[in-house]
Amino acid sequence: MKSGFGNSRGNAPTLNPRAKPLKRPRQARAIFTVEAIYEAFVRIWQRDGWSELTTREVALEAGVAIGTLYDYFPSKEALLSGYIRRCLDALLARLDEQVIQANDLDWPTRIERLIRLTCDPGDAGQPLFNHEVLALEHQIAESKHHRRVYQELSQKWREAFAACSDLPTQPSAATIDAWVIMAWGGRRYCVMTQATAEQAAAWLSEMQTMICSRLLNSP
Repeated sequence: MKSGFGNSRGNAPTLNPRAKPLKRPRQARAIFTVEAIYEAFVRIWQRDGWSELTTREVALEAGVAIGTLYDYFPSKEALLSGYIRRCLDALLARLDEQVIQANDLDWPTRIERLIRLTCDPGDAGQPLFNHEVLALEHQIAESKHHRRVYQELSQKWREAFAACSDLPTQPSAATIDAWVIMAWGGRRYCVMTQATAEQAAAWLSEMQTMICSRLLNSP
């Protein structure tokens, strides 16, 4: 796509290669090691802040050799990138387990749960998916990464609505995609602007009311 503002595909900035994880763990022992690294990463960040966090300190806290950490994460930016991907994978898994595969739910309960799991900016299950992470996002994410997240969330939302066998009328794919943009974009903006808990709760309630009302009143 051409643009007069220098953001065409050919001019798009690329990340420092050291800001990307080198590989994903596959074996059980490697998965255990990387999980220990992530847990140490979260503890140190919450205790000391980003500026004081180092890969060496994370390795010491996790009880692994620094060389082992570098097998996966060549920098703390790469560690952050891997952790955010882990958070997103966990969110997608929760949507699958608690919404799509939850066959005992009626459609209002299923959709309310879908919206809350996707949107809630105070979700305790995502301890570092917060304002400070968004401030660092330009160091770890390119446009293709944002597109991938949007596509993954849209797919889960489509599957969630398809699972609502008691829904009188199914919304179109285009409508579902629009709701995902509203929901995920709203969550991100709540985090970015550091909305109060009351403001975030009011926004979340409005999202639920709007979508459920739209479903009830669809022709």
